[in-house]
Amino acid sequence: MVEARITVNGKEAPIAPVAPHTTVLDFLRERGLTGTKEGCAEGECGACAVLVARPGVDRPTDWVAVNACLIPVAALDGQEVVTSEGLATARRPGAPGARPELHPVQEEMAVRGGSQCGYCTPGFICSMAAEYYRPDRCPNPNPDPEAEVGAEAEAGATDAEDGTADDHTTSGAGPQHGPNGFDLHALSGNLCRCTGYRPIRDAAFAVGTPPDDDLLARRREQAPPPPVATAYVQGDGVFLRPATLAEALHELRERPDAVVVAGGTDWGVEVNIRSRRAGRVVAVDRLPELREVRVAADHIEIGAAVTLTEIERRLEGRVPLLAELFPQFASRLIRNSATLGGNLGTGSPIGDAPPALLALEASVVLAAPDGEREVPLADYFTGYRQSVRRPGELIRSVRIPLPPAPVVAFHKIAKRRFDDISSVAAAFALVIEDGIVRKARIGLGGVAATPIRAFAAETALEGRPWVAETVEAAARVLSAQGTPMDDHRASAAYRSAMLGQTLRKTYARTTTATATTAATTPGTATTARAATAATTTTNTTTTEGVSS
Repeated sequence: MVEARITVNGKEAPIAPVAPHTTVLDFLRERGLTGTKEGCAEGECGACAVLVARPGVDRPTDWVAVNACLIPVAALDGQEVVTSEGLATARRPGAPGARPELHPVQEEMAVRGGSQCGYCTPGFICSMAAEYYRPDRCPNPNPDPEAEVGAEAEAGATDAEDGTADDHTTSGAGPQHGPNGFDLHALSGNLCRCTGYRPIRDAAFAVGTPPDDDLLARRREQAPPPPVATAYVQGDGVFLRPATLAEALHELRERPDAVVVAGGTDWGVEVNIRSRRAGRVVAVDRLPELREVRVAADHIEIGAAVTLTEIERRLEGRVPLLAELFPQFASRLIRNSATLGGNLGTGSPIGDAPPALLALEASVVLAAPDGEREVPLADYFTGYRQSVRRPGELIRSVRIPLPPAPVVAFHKIAKRRFDDISSVAAAFALVIEDGIVRKARIGLGGVAATPIRAFAAETALEGRPWVAETVEAAARVLSAQGTPMDDHRASAAYRSAMLGQTLRKTYARTTTATATTAATTPGTATTARAATAATTTTNTTTTEGVSS
């Protein structure tokens, strides 16, 4: 193994002698790059955001914004990082000794009053820069003048009638896209308590496209740094990144007490807030066997280490329920690191992905040195943060059957619209033919010690007409599912009430969409697919063109 090194703002530096648990944030600040700030140490405020060069979806390399407070610096061995200080100097070559000119994002933030106290500004700058360099960003012919950014969307985040989250889209020319195609969801993980967000939004909507001589834009056309095998040892701590899945499984068989880390969005909080330290950390985020997205005739298989942002961009709405889930899953900064494998591996009862995957009848593929086994997700969880996964096993992938159900909805009940933890999450996948519910699958989170399937509510729907009377009866059954508890996020009674409301809202959406279709297309039969508010996905799901 060679010495662990990281490239920051174009300059390579050794990672040693910091401890293996040291975050990228602390590493940078100790080297004088104090633009990167610590606000929450949990990945909720975005003050620590930096850019990392990652394998691209549309081009060889993407500049991706991540939370530096959550990622161990050893995890970026061999990788490239750009901070807010490096944006100007990296933008284009200048004369020796010349003062760097501001990056276009920095310039717009300055002239439009997007910075007041300045504490959050570097993080906003890096998140904005990642969106500035997004290869498929294009002008939006129908920008929304009232589009909200960051925590501005917290106000009015729930419907007055039922408490469920408002709808929003993340791809294409949606209501959160400016005239320049800037997607404000890129800033959903950045908080500001000074500006009221309007000048930040104005700055985001004012940036143009990168000029031809922009070095970071040109860097996208080159291959990203390859993952390197890492064995970083300092004191009693060890950080390992095996080169292959076989090596990782061998390591875990020998050391079942090792902590497995992918995106670090959960473990980073444990390290920062609860001061947990692991004698041995095994990183699986760059294992090629866990980084594939494959489409077969009867299922889609998603590698456990593919980030949620990558899944969203690769699938492009082909699994409509996931397309509904992703915008409501934490923030773009978190989704740039978080993985399905990590969300399932932690076993949290309030994770957002499990309810959706349960409704999709997904299964997990568990890998061990002596082979693999496939377990239906409905049978995976056995207790609070416990599962059937044996010591030494890894989640290799998640399999989702095809075709997906045509009527889908994902409801997240939380205090804020973005970047928050669920009080309740409910996912619906329905097959409705000739007005009859032929199949119903419902996944729930936040109402039991584990994510659960709502079997009784499914039975109350199947074989019955999709009408108000059926829905009302099933909603009462759904409200009685699980064993909700009182805590600081919500009372048990509120959680139960919200379960019923999610089904009622799903029904209201489908009937509204059906009526709208009938009114605009007389004589044309409609389906209940509408699922979901302003349905941005189509009823036809294809599997072509998904890259691995």
